[in-house]
Amino acid sequence: MAAQVETKESDLLDMAKYYENYILIDVGANLTSKKYGRDLDSVIQRAKDSGVQKIMVTGTSVKGSKEALRLTRIYPNTLYSTAGIHPHDAKSYTDESWAELKQLANNPECVAIGECGLDYNRNFSDPEDQKIVFKKHVELAIEMTKPIFVHERDAHEDLLKVLDEFHSKLPPVVIHCFTGTLEHALTYLDRGFYIGLTGYLCKDKSDVGVRKLLESGSLPLDRLVVETDAPFMYPNTRASKLPDNVKDSLTERSTMFLHRYCTFQRNEPCSLPAIVEMVAAFMNKKPEEVALATSFNAMKLFGLS
Repeated sequence: MAAQVETKESDLLDMAKYYENYILIDVGANLTSKKYGRDLDSVIQRAKDSGVQKIMVTGTSVKGSKEALRLTRIYPNTLYSTAGIHPHDAKSYTDESWAELKQLANNPECVAIGECGLDYNRNFSDPEDQKIVFKKHVELAIEMTKPIFVHERDAHEDLLKVLDEFHSKLPPVVIHCFTGTLEHALTYLDRGFYIGLTGYLCKDKSDVGVRKLLESGSLPLDRLVVETDAPFMYPNTRASKLPDNVKDSLTERSTMFLHRYCTFQRNEPCSLPAIVEMVAAFMNKKPEEVALATSFNAMKLFGLS
């Protein structure tokens, strides 16, 4: 009898420890990066310890999409992949590489088409080439009934033109790593798209950008997903222009993971709790509410187990 009581007490302690964490899903992390070449096991374990239960590994090229899919087999039910060609690499498109990408996208572990879209900020590929390759991604997503993981920089109007061509057929659309204006966000939300937010909100210094989107109450929780875009988009919680109430909202637990394991040179998925706490503070909501909503949205959107 005493043994049974001890077991129940230990179970309760385990459950209490479990519920200290948020339950989070990182919908975009570049875990195929060479920066994780030596300690990916530790990176994924840290993510889990911080509360990040599932991570979507972003495919940005045929080679990268193949590697992302390979990682899902090593870490089943924790990692999922996307398959796509980043607009920077649109110039490298060939019929042969596209056939290979379609095969990768057809795997059940691949839960979205992308990262794809338009980037006129640097124009590493000609805009016309970008549009052609982006349309092929949209057609593939429709054919496979998988969500589209979209990248957009300085190409808002052209991106909408492409997506509006397929309006009645579109599967769910996620605007990955949103860095645009409130006005841009509203046009996306009006079309039923999802907005993916990262640590960029620490960098946003405009009066009409991501912070305004959150503070204005314009972003409904059922259209929000969160991501780290690791190893990029380090959430600099010490940024001088980050409001004091947002800095004060950060818990000791989330900042421990952030400051101990993440840097400007190499962000990790374990920074996601800090991002969620900042998003919640800007939205004037509880972080548990944002965590639950974004995880539910990700599970539903990408059909995660």
